Amino acid sequence: MFMDIYFTIEEKYLKAVDELNYGESPRALQLLNEIIDNDPSYARAHYQLGLIHYYNIEDYQAAGYHFKLCVELDSTYPDVYYHYLKLIVFLNMGNIVNIVAEKAMCVPGVNIAAISDLLGLYSEKNKRWDNAINYYKKALLESTSKKQSETIEESISRIEVKKNQAKKYNYQFSS
Repeated sequence: MFMDIYFTIEEKYLKAVDELNYGESPRALQLLNEIIDNDPSYARAHYQLGLIHYYNIEDYQAAGYHFKLCVELDSTYPDVYYHYLKLIVFLNMGNIVNIVAEKAMCVPGVNIAAISDLLGLYSEKNKRWDNAINYYKKALLESTSKKQSETIEESISRIEVKKNQAKKYNYQFSS
């Protein structure tokens, strides 16, 4: 029987990421949990565990736990913020959306367009049309890809339609 032997936590981490890239989530999960057992403060392992729990297992509580811990352990790790914010926007956790977004905006390497887009989505979900448009416009200004820009422009158009529909309904109800 072949036995995997890794000399450092970094080697084990890279192996876990490699396993994820090949679709081997169970093996990656095992390796990442071993890393956490040996070094509970290894932030990137918590990030990867958050990804697995969010996207593969759909255990949002566990995903949130690992994303939050990653931010607490290494607040300068840019990759975690998009997925953490995406999760809390999805769960409509208003009490922490702005806190996480504010932290994200200060971290070098964070995709500001993507964060602003998520803030627009959060405002849209909560029917705050003007806030949503402002966030989407900020996202558009920060966008660096044609596809992302097109998606954001579609979001702005969608909000304009919703905003106009809300005005029509308000007018009809007030008559």
